[in-house]
Amino acid sequence: MRGFGNFRLTAFQIIAFGFIALILLGALLLSLPLSSRAAGGTGFLDCLFTATSAVCVTGLVVRDTASYWSPFGQAVILVLIQIGGMGIVTAAVSLAFLSGRKIGLMQRTVMQESISAPQVGGIVRLTRFMILGAFAAEAAGALLLLPAMIGAFGVPKGIWYAVFHSVSAFCNAGFDLMGAREPFSSLTAFRQSVPVNLTVMLLITAGGIGFLVWDDIRTHKFRWSAYRLHSKTVLLTSLILVAVPALWFFFFELRELAPGERVLPALFQSVTLRTAGFNTVDFGHISESGRAMMIFWMLVGGSPGSTAGGMKTTTVAVLFVTALTVFRRREQVHMLGRRIGDDAVRSAVAILLMYAVLFLVSGAAISRIERLPLLTCLFETASALGTVGLTLGITGSLSPVSRVILIVLMYLGRVGGLTLIYAAQSGRKVSKNTLPLEKITVG
Repeated sequence: MRGFGNFRLTAFQIIAFGFIALILLGALLLSLPLSSRAAGGTGFLDCLFTATSAVCVTGLVVRDTASYWSPFGQAVILVLIQIGGMGIVTAAVSLAFLSGRKIGLMQRTVMQESISAPQVGGIVRLTRFMILGAFAAEAAGALLLLPAMIGAFGVPKGIWYAVFHSVSAFCNAGFDLMGAREPFSSLTAFRQSVPVNLTVMLLITAGGIGFLVWDDIRTHKFRWSAYRLHSKTVLLTSLILVAVPALWFFFFELRELAPGERVLPALFQSVTLRTAGFNTVDFGHISESGRAMMIFWMLVGGSPGSTAGGMKTTTVAVLFVTALTVFRRREQVHMLGRRIGDDAVRSAVAILLMYAVLFLVSGAAISRIERLPLLTCLFETASALGTVGLTLGITGSLSPVSRVILIVLMYLGRVGGLTLIYAAQSGRKVSKNTLPLEKITVG
């Protein structure tokens, strides 16, 4: 793709700039007077924060979505969530499909990087599957949510609420309209509603495990041995990352509830914890050890090629098996009967270091600026960087500087730190010089 003169944008630059353009467009639309119920419109920083949170499918808000934004503003937020969740490139390709245009090699390359596909071949078929699968899942979710939403809010509003929450859940965005009852209440009113909880959890899981996994399931059905290593890793890691916090919530954090009443909230909080941002319990009563556990899980996030952000499940899995390899004094990194390449190990280590530095430095900065407890601020920065959207209630009271920090973290968490680094370093030649080898003692 050409820009001005001989300047050519790389796939990474197109992805990075595409998200920025959509965020700015969303902020401008939300700043229009008809987007909010407030007289005279909304300040640009609040609009920018909301647009970034929607495009980056985070869910952190400084204004309650239901009570502050008008129906037009809510529609803008929903469109931003849909495009941001599916990806800028995927949304552009869907328009190309509808117009009947052919997809060139450059566009296919950008599509590959956008959805973390292993190869360019078959990328158009995979993208078409993504688009149709996403809309089918969201439509099914809306139908399943319809009875509960109509029962709670009436027919017209119930239909809108069912569609909004289905899209928000599948895209792992965490935006809700429950502020019509009580501002910033999320789904606490439906804590024991089995249809709502199960539907939202299924939508979150479907969007969070990634379309590459769903393509494997569609192609090979339940033949586990035929799945890619990527799919096996995502499914096993996701299962562990759901089971562990669910047990923690059940036994340690929800003891004020009867055992029979803990099961659904514990499972829901576990599923939504890593990336979706909905909640059915008050996190203000969670212990400090529980908050620390939640911070780690939020930083992990979803899986590559999904609607979720964070470090990704596969990154954590590669880091874990790499550590086991070192402990066992083995030469090569193995996982599920396959060898892991050195490039994947290096990328995983780089991502971990990048997320750790951003999360800690940003949390410390906000704690210093706002004079708030460090753990509370680290919870907020982990939520932003992991594009989760859970909060301990401080988002709306933060100063402009702290909000800008969260805006940057949400953007980095959705686009990906490595994508931005590769975008900034495009055009630089890869050095193949080999320097003398010398050992260094670590540990």
